[in-house]
Parts: sequence; structure tokens; C-alpha cells
Amino acid sequence: MQDPNNPCLFCKIKKEDIIYENEFAYATFDSHPVSKNHCLIIPKRHIKDYFELNENEVVGCDKLIKKIKDFIIKKDETIKGFNIGSNSGKVAGQSIMHCHIHLIPRRDGDVNNPQGGVRGVIPLKQHYTRKNK
Repeated sequence: MQDPNNPCLFCKIKKEDIIYENEFAYATFDSHPVSKNHCLIIPKRHIKDYFELNENEVVGCDKLIKKIKDFIIKKDETIKGFNIGSNSGKVAGQSIMHCHIHLIPRRDGDVNNPQGGVRGVIPLKQHYTRKNK
């Protein structure tokens, strides 16, 4: 198996794999999608994680997230929600050490109980009961 970090998979992206781009980032479909039309927003500058983005890169990534959201909703009207996330560090699940943000489309019934959403990264913490005050 080839190491996706040597050379960096996201630094050598093929132009034909880019859906949209701006000065600071580009968007592409995830090669191991969680759901259909799962996309990645990737800063062009090689940096380790989200916390190393400068202000311009944060804005550039955010603009692409919103543009890609609109693009994939037009492709697939069954999409009713999204999860947005970025893994920062190996213990958080990051396997390619170049910052990237996941935009994962969600559809009614794609899981039995979506409560907790991104909390599912620690499965026993995903579902919870609200306590009345």
C-alpha cells in the first residue's frame, strides 16, 4: 500500500479531480466516501491541520464549503443535511497529514438514529438523554 503522505496525496491532486477551487483551497470528491457525494475541501498550502489555517484560508475554505453544498444539493435532492468536520492529529483519526475538511451529505434514514451526529466519533457518547432543569 502506498503512503498517502509521501508524497502528499493532496499536494499532487490532478486538475480533473478538482470540482471547484479558489485562491486558497480546492474541493474534490472523497476517494473513500461515507455517503454519496462526500467531498473534501483542501487548502492549497501544505499545512498539518485546521488550526494552522490563516484567516484567508479559513474564509477560502468556508466559501468552498458553501459552494459545494449548493452544488451537491442540485445533483441530489434526497440530501436533507450535512456533517462538516476535520480530523486534527492521529488520535483524532487524521491519516493524511495535510489539512482537509469533510462535507458529508446526509439523507433521511441513512442511519437508524442520527442523534448526536459528529459526537459519533466516540460511539458510546453519540446518543444521550437531555435532562430537564
